[in-house]
Amino acid sequence: MSQRTVGILMNRLLGDEDLRFGFALDWVETLGGLHADGLELTPSEIDLFLESDLEMWRATDQMAGGRIA
Repeated sequence: MSQRTVGILMNRLLGDEDLRFGFALDWVETLGGLHADGLELTPSEIDLFLESDLEMWRATDQMAGGRIA
C-alpha cells in the first residue's frame, strides 16, 4: 500500500467539495477518473476509501475551516 497515494487522495477528498460530491454519487467513476489522471490505487486502498464514512470527509474539512487543500 502506498502511503503517498492514499495521502494524496485523502487530501483531495478533504479539500475538494466537488470531488467529495462525485465520490458520494459514483465512487467507481470518481476513482476511475483519478486512476486515468495517474493516481494508482491498489484494491486494498480502494476498499479503504469505500469503507470510510463519507460524512467524515465533509466534517473534517469544516472543522479545519475549509483550509485543507
